[in-house]
Amino acid sequence: MGSSATAGRPAETPVPETTGRPMGWIAILLGFLTAVGPVSTDIYLPAFPELETTLHGRAGSAQMTLAVWFVGLAIGQITMGPLSDRFGRRRPMLVGTLVYTLASVGCAMARDIPTFSFFRFVASLGASASLIIPSACVRDMSHGNESARLMSRLVLVMGVVPILAPTLGGLVLSIASWRSIFWAAAVYGVICIGLIWRVLPETLQPANRSEFSPVTLFSRYVMLARDRGFITHAMIAGFACFMSFTYLSAAPSVFIHQFGLTPAHFGMMFGVFAVCMIGASQLNGVLVGRIDAARILGVSVGVAVAGTMAMTVMAIVIAFAMQHGGHPPLWMLGCLILAMMVSLGTTGIIGPNATVGALADHPRFAGSASAFVGTLQYVLGAVAGAFVGMLPANSPLPMAGVMLMGAAIMMVMVLLRPARVPTSLPAGAAEE
Repeated sequence: MGSSATAGRPAETPVPETTGRPMGWIAILLGFLTAVGPVSTDIYLPAFPELETTLHGRAGSAQMTLAVWFVGLAIGQITMGPLSDRFGRRRPMLVGTLVYTLASVGCAMARDIPTFSFFRFVASLGASASLIIPSACVRDMSHGNESARLMSRLVLVMGVVPILAPTLGGLVLSIASWRSIFWAAAVYGVICIGLIWRVLPETLQPANRSEFSPVTLFSRYVMLARDRGFITHAMIAGFACFMSFTYLSAAPSVFIHQFGLTPAHFGMMFGVFAVCMIGASQLNGVLVGRIDAARILGVSVGVAVAGTMAMTVMAIVIAFAMQHGGHPPLWMLGCLILAMMVSLGTTGIIGPNATVGALADHPRFAGSASAFVGTLQYVLGAVAGAFVGMLPANSPLPMAGVMLMGAAIMMVMVLLRPARVPTSLPAGAAEE
């Protein structure tokens, strides 16, 4: 492997072995860096009321700052991916994390909602680098089942952090103001910068880098969209996110307002669903060494369809019971929750395998492909939230029906996949 020098440090550190124990530490490092996005999304949710009061915002204005964050992530991902294909993985992550860190300081010092929203948008552009480039690093260093195993470890971080972040934010609020959350985010950014600079190897060698221009970028995304293997897997990953966002958007209304759960009980249930997703992602890490990842993906999508069908049946029964007797019996609620555990748990398997399938045939454009997948996930997630918001909120049926629609589309994509998806492509294989 070739390397070039920069001031004080080699620009490219030899990439670790792609199999065995040496890859364990790099997966942990990439997981720590990937957590920037989920942490920054969820950690300040408990601070919404205090933030609106301090910044003299109207009720609901804090929700708009979250929307701005998601818009920035979508824009950032679609640009950071190609930049990482052109300049390597480390430099875009360094610059992006630096932008995130400085913008977090801006959030901590903001005096009104518009200023806060501006810095949140800038921070999301920077955070998008660490959100999608680690997936490209996995593709650089491994392929086939090993990629799926490493991706499962990243999904573990993506599953654990959203559970812990709101709790951590609430703990900070119990001893300090909401501004401390963003000072802490800035410190986290500084730590990430140090890890990227001193520890993270450059995984994309100069010979595998591609040109960057608006025309080239557009043609690359068109090429990806026209590739049946890529687009079917990207759609599967996107609609897995669609299912999760449907749940996140509808569950508070269903379980708190309709079924009368307390916020504490809802939080416990939220944790149970997240544990199911985490457990499924780790089960995937075990299975991919024994069963082909493409086969695991097909079976898990089938299980998701069965789970959402069971959810929909129970939702119809519950809706009928609610029309004729108020709150449904406890056993109905239990059956609905069990069906949801199956449906949401499978997304912990579907996500990593679908992402690996999308990136498998595009090693030189792994950053662009990862960005395409990530942006599609956030776009479909936003569509799910808007779709659920337009439907009546008087029963769990809209939530179940929308999730079933997402699972059904995933099954269609599974059936449309190429008959045979390569799972052992050499890491440096050339693009066609």
